[in-house]
Amino acid sequence: MSAGTPREAAAEAANGRLVREFGLLLRAAARLEQRVNAALRDECGISHVMFEVLMRLCRNGDEQVSQRTLADDLVLTSGGITRLIDRMEEADLVRRLPSPNDRRVTLVEPTPHGVTTFLRAADVHARTLRRHFVAPMADAERAHVVGALERIDAALLADTP
Repeated sequence: MSAGTPREAAAEAANGRLVREFGLLLRAAARLEQRVNAALRDECGISHVMFEVLMRLCRNGDEQVSQRTLADDLVLTSGGITRLIDRMEEADLVRRLPSPNDRRVTLVEPTPHGVTTFLRAADVHARTLRRHFVAPMADAERAHVVGALERIDAALLADTP
């Protein structure tokens, strides 16, 4: 049944099932992000995006990661990653190093304090996710949700221009 006036048509479009479902996904993700960010700030003194940087750096063992790679992974502009790494450097979480192979490239590695902070934050992160992401669902439901998200992500990656 199609609405008659433009306002009715707009209301029908705004209340569509697909719009509501996508909105639910975004709201749930945003609220989960807020909970994780608050817990990390309260218990570790870092933001969730700082945790994400430390995770990527610690994931690579002793290998440094370029600032550009971090920006791409975190979907940040070059200015955004520069400001973030500046704040993390001031907090003694990371240090910058020149690339031995390309002087245009800046490498980043965690400091010992950054590694210690990451380990503490990883526990807070896991506890928060268990409470707000794992606990509300049965294991089979979570497996289904994760599988669906993986398929969506793969489809989007395959469709990247």
